[in-house]
Amino acid sequence: MALNQLQGTLKWCDSKIKMKNNLIIFFCTFALLLASHAISFGQQYPVFTQYYFNELVINPAYAGNHVQLSTTATYRNQWVNFPGAPRTFSFSTHTALYKNKMGIGLLVNTDKIGSYNNQNVYAQYAYKLHFHKATLSMGLQAGFNFLGVDFSKLDLLNPGDPSFASLNEFKPNFGAGLFYSKENFFIGFSIPFILNNSIGSLESVVEEIREARYYFLRGGTIIPINPKKTVKLNPSLLVRSQEGQPLSVDLNLGFIIHDAVNIGGAWRSGDAFITFIDLKISESFHFAYSYDWTGSDIQLFSNGSHEFTLNYRAKITQAQRNTTCPAYYFYR
Repeated sequence: MALNQLQGTLKWCDSKIKMKNNLIIFFCTFALLLASHAISFGQQYPVFTQYYFNELVINPAYAGNHVQLSTTATYRNQWVNFPGAPRTFSFSTHTALYKNKMGIGLLVNTDKIGSYNNQNVYAQYAYKLHFHKATLSMGLQAGFNFLGVDFSKLDLLNPGDPSFASLNEFKPNFGAGLFYSKENFFIGFSIPFILNNSIGSLESVVEEIREARYYFLRGGTIIPINPKKTVKLNPSLLVRSQEGQPLSVDLNLGFIIHDAVNIGGAWRSGDAFITFIDLKISESFHFAYSYDWTGSDIQLFSNGSHEFTLNYRAKITQAQRNTTCPAYYFYR
C-alpha cells in the first residue's frame, strides 16, 4: 500500500515538473518575442545592426542606389547562449536600370525565435529623380510574411492543448519609402509594412494579434578630416518606431580609412553598445562584422550578438559599364 502511494506521489511530482518546464519554455519564447521589438505573435521585423552597410533592409527606395548589381548576405546570431534566441539570415540584391532612372530589388529574410519561424519575401521598385548634385528616390515594396509555429519538439504534458497548436499563416503586405542622397549626405524615411494583418489562428489564446507597423527615419553624412581625404568621419542616425513600443534610436559613428576600412561603434537606446568593422577585400567584395554588447537585463543570460555581412558588386549591363558607380562608402 505504501509502495503504491509512493509511486503515485512520484508520478504526480513528475507531471508537475514537466508542466513547469513547458511553461518556462513557453514564457521564455514569449519574452524573447517581446524583447525583439515585438508586440504580438504576428510577423515582427528582425532587428539588424548592419543596415549601416545595407540600407535596403529598411528602405525600398534604396533599390538601385549602387547603380551596379549589389548582392548582400547577412547572418545575425542574437543573444548568444540564450536558449531559443533569434537567429536571422537575410539575402538582398538590387540594381539600377534605364540609365539609373529606376531601381529594382529583392529582399528575403528568415528569422527563427524559439519555436517560431518568420519569413518574408519582398520585391522592391524605386523611381529616381536626378538633380544637379543629388537624387531623390521614391520606393515601393510588395510581398508576403509567413509565420510558422511548431511546438512538436516540446515535451508537452497535454499535446491537445490549443495554446500549443501549430500555426502557419501567410499574409501579404506592402511598404514605401523615400531616399534623398548626395555624394556625402543622405536622409531617408520608410514604412516597410503598412498593413496591420491579424493572425487569426491564435485568437483563442490572445485577444487580438496583429502585425506591427514600423517607421524608420535614417540619415547620415561623410566628413573628410584630413587634407588628402584619406580619413573620413561617418556619423549617422536611425530612429526606429514600432506601434505599441517605445521609440528606439541608434547613434552610429564610423571612421573610413583610405576607402578600404570602416571601423567604429554605435549606441542603441535601451539595448546595446555596438562595435563594427567593414573591410574591402577586392573591388567586388566587402566583408563586415559587428558585435552588440547587450546593455539590457538580457546581459545576465547572454554574451551579446554577432552579425556578419558579405557584399558583392558587379556591372552587369552595357549601360552600367559606361556609368560611374558610386564609391562603396559614398551615398551617390
